[in-house]
Order: sequence, then C-alpha cells, then structure tokens
Amino acid sequence: MNRNILIVSALIVVAFVGLMWWGRSAQTSARTEPNAFGASSLIAAETLYNFGTISMKDGLASHIFTVKNPTERDIEVKTINTSCMCTSAYIQSVSGEKGPFGMVGMGNVSPVNEMIRAGEPRDIKVVYDPNAHGPAGVGAINRFVYLAEPNGETLRLEIRAVVTP
Repeated sequence: MNRNILIVSALIVVAFVGLMWWGRSAQTSARTEPNAFGASSLIAAETLYNFGTISMKDGLASHIFTVKNPTERDIEVKTINTSCMCTSAYIQSVSGEKGPFGMVGMGNVSPVNEMIRAGEPRDIKVVYDPNAHGPAGVGAINRFVYLAEPNGETLRLEIRAVVTP
C-alpha cells in the first residue's frame, strides 16, 4: 500500500514539474520579439526616445523617428506592430500617413506593405496614450514599435516615460 502511494506521489510530482516546464517554455516563446530572425537593413539615428515625466492629464504623447534605407535595394516594410495597446504607430507614406498600427492580437492589424526606396528616409510617428491603463498605469514604462520586412528582419524602436496622474 505504501509503495503504491509513493509511486502515485512521484507521478504527481513529475507531472507537476512537467507542466511547469511546458508552461514556462510556452510563455518564453510567446515573449519572443519579432526581430528573432535578424536585424533589419533599415537604420535609425535614434532608436530610443525618452519622454521623461509625462502626466496622464496632458493626454497623448508623440514622437517622430526617422528611419532610412541605406542600402542599394528597395526594402519593403511588411508590418508595423507595437508592444502594447497603449501605443500606436504611423508611417509617412508617399501618398500620406498610413496607420494607426498597433499590437498584434488586439483588433485589426493591417499589413503596411510600404516600399522604402534605396537611400530614402521615412518618418515613423509613435503615439503613446498614458491613460490607456487607467490609474494602474502610473510609473515607468517602455514600449516598442517593430518594423518588419517580409523575410522577418525587424527594426525595433523604443519609447520610455515616467507616467504621473
């Protein structure tokens, strides 16, 4: 009888440890950044912008990053995604502004399909809504915008701020 209890207990522990390991690996793969396939050929003189301290009562905060295609070939931006619903991004297209582009899995995320010609710069406007998370959203934040090419190469832009009420 004691032997059966010991065997069942050992199986329960092994199953529990296996579930924890499986859950951890699934969580890690869900957090993998889109640029896991490689760095983009696109460049930006500034990939991080710190808003400093911003107040929820002041509303939206935005910043424009300029990205450039330094290569001799045209580069297609297939998608633009953000790391959080509180952040949206826009690309200045030849025909005007395209966007907003947001977080994958949160509403309609349209493909960008925007060609950046060799040597051409483009503006990427990033808009952060400090009110999106309500009162729980105060404190330090860092959010990302990913510009992905069809081959998976990705340029990552980042914004930071300290949000106050």
